[in-house]
Amino acid sequence: MKAVHFGAGNIGRGFVGLILHNAGYEVVFADVNAELIDALAETPSYQVHEVGAASKSWTVDNYRALNSATHEADVVAEIASADIVTTAVGPNILRFVAPLIARAINERDHALKPLAVMACENAINATDLLKQEIVAGLDDAALASIDSRAVFANTAVDRIVPGQAADAGLDVTVEDFFEWAIESGPFGGDVPDIAEAHFVDDLAPYIERKLFTVNTGHATTAYFGFLEGAATLADAMQSPEVFARVAAVLDETKTLLIAKYDFDPEAQEAYVQKNLTRFANPFLPDTPARVGRQPIRKLGRHERFIGPAAELSERGVVPDALLGAIGAALRFDLPEDAQSVELKELLATSSASDATSRLTGLEASHPLYAHVVRVVERVQKS
Repeated sequence: MKAVHFGAGNIGRGFVGLILHNAGYEVVFADVNAELIDALAETPSYQVHEVGAASKSWTVDNYRALNSATHEADVVAEIASADIVTTAVGPNILRFVAPLIARAINERDHALKPLAVMACENAINATDLLKQEIVAGLDDAALASIDSRAVFANTAVDRIVPGQAADAGLDVTVEDFFEWAIESGPFGGDVPDIAEAHFVDDLAPYIERKLFTVNTGHATTAYFGFLEGAATLADAMQSPEVFARVAAVLDETKTLLIAKYDFDPEAQEAYVQKNLTRFANPFLPDTPARVGRQPIRKLGRHERFIGPAAELSERGVVPDALLGAIGAALRFDLPEDAQSVELKELLATSSASDATSRLTGLEASHPLYAHVVRVVERVQKS
């Protein structure tokens, strides 16, 4: 079995690549980072160190590495004969890898099983976005027989992979928890053989549970921790005030998720408690500055703060804890982060209502809008 994975960075090596390796696949890493690809090509194995209550190290081998910028034809040939192609490159980069996948599907032997295409990105329905770009590059014959050539399945991925030590090399340190949920419907009864993945009938609840618990809580920890001057997220969670604020935010998103998807309340509470423990993991050296980067993106309409806050408001609930987290995000001041600089300029030169509209995409008539405007006003006056 063979899998081609785009993105040989820390998540690619320490999460997706590891799980595919453990499932028995030969993994072909594809990336445009020449230094990284050359290092992988010259090294027979690397280590993934899981840290936490159940620490463990894995040796990853049986892989190859190709530069997808300079060896496009080789990458296409590998995909054309692969069982699976995955990505962990960032949603905005999918359009650049799609043409290579499209060329491979055009060339794929009809006798092979359909190629399983799965984007493992921190975005909702990222595989749908990738498919749109791939379809645009298919020839007429491949387009007419697409169902026999490829299967596209959305996924939800969850593993905290912190910034790595400067001398780590190819080895990756990750937390000891992960979840890879994959929608099973597109595969019919023939799902890929990935033992540690979780195939589900309806992916939407898992995507939003992860986004509104892990991403929301992680960012909340970062922004309040940044204001506290905490060196790491684990240090931030040692502050009773930060811990209480994060727990309050996750209590609000838990309320939404239970109401929306009928999650078992006890199971969701256990999931919240698990994540509070994850954020406080002392073995992960992640910093508020790194996790808090790109605050404008994180304040988007369907992102980790405004998304759940808007839905709670529509249900008649004032999301006070989430509004507090939004305020902390607005105060994130990191000169080396371009979005932080842009945010600071926007708040300094715009009215509260204009800044709210531009940052959140909320309509003035939305029940959350006025609450966010008041938060922006307070930040501007501080």
